[in-house]
Amino acid sequence: MKEHLLFLTGSLAEKQLRSILEKMQPEFTYTVHQLGLKVAALMTTDMIARRLHETFDATKIIIPGRCRGDLDALSKKLGIPVIRGTDEVKDLPTFFGKKVQIADLTRYSVKIFAEITDAPNLSVDEILGRASYYRQNGADVIDLGCLPSTPFPHLEEAISALKAANFLVSLDSLESDDLLRGGRAGADYLLSLHEGTLWIADEVNSTPILIPQTHEDLASLDRAIVIMQAKNRPFIVDPILDPIHFGFTKSIVRYHDVREKHPDVEMMLGVGNITELTHADTSGMNTLLLGICSELNIHHILATQVSRHASRAIKEADLARRILFAAKEHDTLPKHINAGLMALHETAPFPYSLNEIEELAAQIKDPSYRIQASEEGLHIFNRDRFHSATDPFELYPKLGVENDGGHAFYLGVELARAEIAWQLGKRFTQDQALNWGCAVDSDESTVDLHSFKPAGTTLQKKS
Repeated sequence: MKEHLLFLTGSLAEKQLRSILEKMQPEFTYTVHQLGLKVAALMTTDMIARRLHETFDATKIIIPGRCRGDLDALSKKLGIPVIRGTDEVKDLPTFFGKKVQIADLTRYSVKIFAEITDAPNLSVDEILGRASYYRQNGADVIDLGCLPSTPFPHLEEAISALKAANFLVSLDSLESDDLLRGGRAGADYLLSLHEGTLWIADEVNSTPILIPQTHEDLASLDRAIVIMQAKNRPFIVDPILDPIHFGFTKSIVRYHDVREKHPDVEMMLGVGNITELTHADTSGMNTLLLGICSELNIHHILATQVSRHASRAIKEADLARRILFAAKEHDTLPKHINAGLMALHETAPFPYSLNEIEELAAQIKDPSYRIQASEEGLHIFNRDRFHSATDPFELYPKLGVENDGGHAFYLGVELARAEIAWQLGKRFTQDQALNWGCAVDSDESTVDLHSFKPAGTTLQKKS
């Protein structure tokens, strides 16, 4: 038996809603009910509870995505599940049928090692603060990076403090003395050992990350793998990812070759040589690199946040690993799963054509301005006027708000947002901030990492 859905809407969107549902040819039957208001976005659950006197034998009720209120309470009152649909009625076809139902991003297979690259220069409290910040952004392991010719007298104290705060810890150094001290202090991982320093693994309980003894020497890496396998000790292999124009493509081939030869060994990919050393947006780079990890079954990455342009690299890697895990699990492309990594663009930036916006404008009966964007540009309209432009400054003289500072300010803000959205190909919705994905969903861009304080102090992350 087919489901029968009841769609609640306002008078301005009713015609378009009916047209979209008719074109969808859905597998369910439906009733469209206009609830007695013009703008569907102004609907609330309390209003629905007061005005809806007939449910039309529906099995579910679909309300506008921007409808505010308690859906559970409304469902209980009506005795029918009430579900929020899309913010824009134009997106309903995606909501029904085309939407990939793999939005559970709680699972992942890649551990993020977040490196504190200048650990010797930080106090223990500063290290704890940085570690807390990285963990909030998705890090699984805190990597303490040693510096060449730089003493690290508080190395043991830092590891002990991190372990006491329930962090997994790795120590990153090419100096044998540092690695021994770190392992004996309780580090969970050591970066990095090679064929000539494998003896350190016999002295400590830490899991070693193995690298070639000299750059690109995969034969030495093979020998180190055989030695560790003979000892029945856990280890992770890192063939080393090189920067672009300094061996990048060749290094990817190395990872592929190692995986082909050793299909079951644990591997690590150090993404910082790409995200830090390439002036491009890191969200896309992280996604591609995590895609390589997904295809080659690499379950560990080493990430850094040193350069300003890479200030959200760990957060981006966290989301990318979850998206790629979901896509791989469901044997699908990494599309339509989560838009958090699409900072600059949108899959469907312009839900309405100019003709549709003009049709909507013709139904407006009040003086309040509406602002929308289409491929052609920006459009502002009310019952008295309709104006279009690609530059908001062209619109201001036509709006009649010279003597209303508050209104002029509001329209200026909204038109500026609309212009940015139109230029970049992002979705603009009046009275809502532009959606930049995980790029700006917290306040980390405004804080100096060196100022972070340990958990329990005044530093707090916005919810």
